[in-house]
Amino acid sequence: MKQILATLALVAGVFTAANAQEQNNPSRGDFFNGLTRPITFNRMIPPYALEVTFAKTVHIIFPAAIRYVDLGSIDLLAAKADGVENVLRVKAATQGFSRESNLSVITEEGSYYSFNVKYADEPVKLSVEMADFLHGWNFENKPGNEIPIYLSDLGNESPYLVRLIMEAIHRNNRTKIKHIGSKNFGVQYLLKEIYTHNELLFFHLSLKNSTTVSFNIDFITFNIVDKKVAKRTAIQERVIMPLRSYNQVTGVAGNREERTVFVLSKFTIPDDKQLIIELFEKDGGRNQTLTIENMDLIRAEVIDNLTVKMK
Repeated sequence: MKQILATLALVAGVFTAANAQEQNNPSRGDFFNGLTRPITFNRMIPPYALEVTFAKTVHIIFPAAIRYVDLGSIDLLAAKADGVENVLRVKAATQGFSRESNLSVITEEGSYYSFNVKYADEPVKLSVEMADFLHGWNFENKPGNEIPIYLSDLGNESPYLVRLIMEAIHRNNRTKIKHIGSKNFGVQYLLKEIYTHNELLFFHLSLKNSTTVSFNIDFITFNIVDKKVAKRTAIQERVIMPLRSYNQVTGVAGNREERTVFVLSKFTIPDDKQLIIELFEKDGGRNQTLTIENMDLIRAEVIDNLTVKMK
């Protein structure tokens, strides 16, 4: 028993000495007395400096919709601005808090932003416009420690890569499908091409207004419906929601053309069904309808480095 007590006393003494050493030598980023590798500065995402106050609201404008926000302490309040997806409003929850806090934001395109937040009676910057500093380089010249952020709706695909593919499709502006279109009242709606990449489908659509009256878009729907529906039989519809879009405009001026790229989860269509894309005009009747068969989907062009060049 004496030997056990002596051993316990020795262990307690070791821990006491270690705790005293840690208190006398505050952390410099090298944890556990050198038994682990420290995180070097080239692995750190540099935070932005942000000042907030109690009587005013700071607004941060991001280049894409906000998907995630984390506050470092209860001293901060943050929420997306009403009616918009890419503007975050931040202010102090308590007046004159002394401890520095932090704020982290992830956007829809997979960009990560970090802020160190301090209290100031009169912040100099009340409206801040952010740029995608993590992805400010060319696709072929990314730094070695760049790690993509993945969002659940895109599965195993990087949102940044999806954005680059959409931009490339829009920039290349190729037309391989020439049999799917709609034309009513001087407005033409065309499906230019379908691309596929991993578990995603990319639809490149063109809307041309040959009239002098602007075409204001109300909404666009993607539905899988039965080809033939008997009378008094409920129509079986399956709604497909786009995951992303590029250059999705709200209208087309007279004698102008606009093109949009939509991204959808990969799917196929049964033989007795078809995909219907409907474009509705706001306060108007020049609606457009496109009909797509399963054969059109399975002929989608596979995207690789040869077919779609990244910028």
